[in-house]
Amino acid sequence: MSNEYSEDYLRKLRDAVERFEEAFAAWMATQVESDHMSSRGLFPTVWTDDGQDEAEVRKLELNVAESAGLAARAVAVTGAYINIAGIGTIDPIANWSFMSSPKAPLAPRDIRMTSANVKGRLDAMITDSEASTEAGLPSFAPAQLHPVVWAGAAAHWTTHQYRVAVREAAEGLTVHWKDRLGRNNVDDTVFWQQTLAPGTGTPEQPKLIWPGAPDDKTVKSMRGGLEPLAKSLNALATGLNLTVRNVTTHTRAELSEQEAMERLAAYSYLARLLDRCEIDRGEIDETPPGPS
Repeated sequence: MSNEYSEDYLRKLRDAVERFEEAFAAWMATQVESDHMSSRGLFPTVWTDDGQDEAEVRKLELNVAESAGLAARAVAVTGAYINIAGIGTIDPIANWSFMSSPKAPLAPRDIRMTSANVKGRLDAMITDSEASTEAGLPSFAPAQLHPVVWAGAAAHWTTHQYRVAVREAAEGLTVHWKDRLGRNNVDDTVFWQQTLAPGTGTPEQPKLIWPGAPDDKTVKSMRGGLEPLAKSLNALATGLNLTVRNVTTHTRAELSEQEAMERLAAYSYLARLLDRCEIDRGEIDETPPGPS
């Protein structure tokens, strides 16, 4: 696993998982424990034991729910999800209460095994973090990428589906700018070619240009170099669309974490450049929102 998070943060997550385990054990002491075989897949896998104080049980239940909040974040960070037939990928810690439902998809053993798995993965990540710190290696956090890029990739990155993460990030960036410019009627590659091409935009085909007041000397210099800059942006956008997005869409070969990270970084860099541009619809009528 890569060093995406600080050692301190990883240790806090591990502590959170241990607090969840303690709260879960205290609540389970008031429950009758079953499993999928015994319940025949039709009944809950836990239910309140006879003679228990209902108020105390509810209090312990709330403690589990509260501690599960941060502990579930540890599942996302480590990717320790489990797959359940007919349901798909699930976080057992976040969904611990499913055990009390009819046809319960989870049993207490699933919760305990996931907690142990998460702690083991966190220990490995902490060890990696310590090693990289001692070696003076720089850390890289995908969550610090441009928010539009990371929003598309995040859900798949945490489950180690790197090829899908890159594809969704690429699609997300294109959809973001198509929606903003009202250009949902063109193909992706054509959209980038037209949007970043030199020249004046129109209401039907707006363009992105470098910002600034025309009488400013620095801006004049930038405007003088606008055409090669636009061509560079155009080449980057078109190249990424063809070599990254299309390839990851059409192949089933999985990317390594490093390969996916490099591709996401390229998209993030492009996204930040685009954020600094102004939208020209015949005359420049929108100022950039500023770097993200």
